Amino acid sequence: MRFDLITLNLVLAIAETRSITRGAQREHLALAAASKRLSDLEGRLGVALFERRARGVEPTEAGRALVRHIRSLQAALHALESEVVEFSHGVKGHLRIAANASAIAECLPADLAVFARAHPGVRLSVEELTSAEVQAAVATGRADVGVFVPPQHEGGLACRPYREGTLAALVPRGHVLARRRAVPFDALLDFDIVGLHLGAAAHELMRERALASGRPLNERIQVHGFDAIAQLVEAGLGVAVLPAVVAERVSRIFGVVPLALTEPWAQRHYLLAVRPQEVLPMVVQRFVDALCASHGRSPIPADTVPADAARQFRPRKR
Repeated sequence: MRFDLITLNLVLAIAETRSITRGAQREHLALAAASKRLSDLEGRLGVALFERRARGVEPTEAGRALVRHIRSLQAALHALESEVVEFSHGVKGHLRIAANASAIAECLPADLAVFARAHPGVRLSVEELTSAEVQAAVATGRADVGVFVPPQHEGGLACRPYREGTLAALVPRGHVLARRRAVPFDALLDFDIVGLHLGAAAHELMRERALASGRPLNERIQVHGFDAIAQLVEAGLGVAVLPAVVAERVSRIFGVVPLALTEPWAQRHYLLAVRPQEVLPMVVQRFVDALCASHGRSPIPADTVPADAARQFRPRKR
């Protein structure tokens, strides 16, 4: 069955305006022509797409399903147009990367720099999201590649190990815990916690571990950004948990002390995710190959990665 974009855009316009008349006007079609296009499409599909009501129309279940696919198609067409137009400007590709804050702060920049030098014609866009949002962005096509930490919420993604990271505690200088080299997580629960916003992987992990220990997590302040956390900890407003690399970095700038966390879960594994495809777009494949080749000498043991997150990318067909 063939679909034309004019009719699909009309269906979307009707669904969004809840009116065949307004939908036709938005798509610059005569009402009679729009009604015929809609009835012809419903006839070919063998199902009603809208319920006619006194004050307009309402999409049926089938209509809502079609609208979801139309929106996905429009996003894909927009990405196609943007990427092809960039070739006329000398750009050989556009790679959209979504990553959580820890990956951006801990390991991703150096790899992006290496890739950018090797592929100067490829434009890189990086968006910071929570790990759950990263997965959703890749699953819906908003991002080409995602970097996140488990758990994996989107079962339809192809994931493979990328890097390892470590969480550390951060306390103010002069704090009662500052004399130690390492602390258990329980020791932090005696104090107020300064953390990242809701949805951030480290924050959700802390809440989970506190719940498991039967103790409350005293979430005094939540902010966006590791520098903000460090400044608040320096001011004595609480203690924090953040990537060890970041904790060491901010300790050279602010009056804070990094401490090792003596917990197995302090060792984290970053995953690289794409949507499963028979053949990945060339620029995506090159990026995946570059990142996995640069760290292939230290693979993450299979038993440390959740089974549903350890699916490998499909091999490139030649």
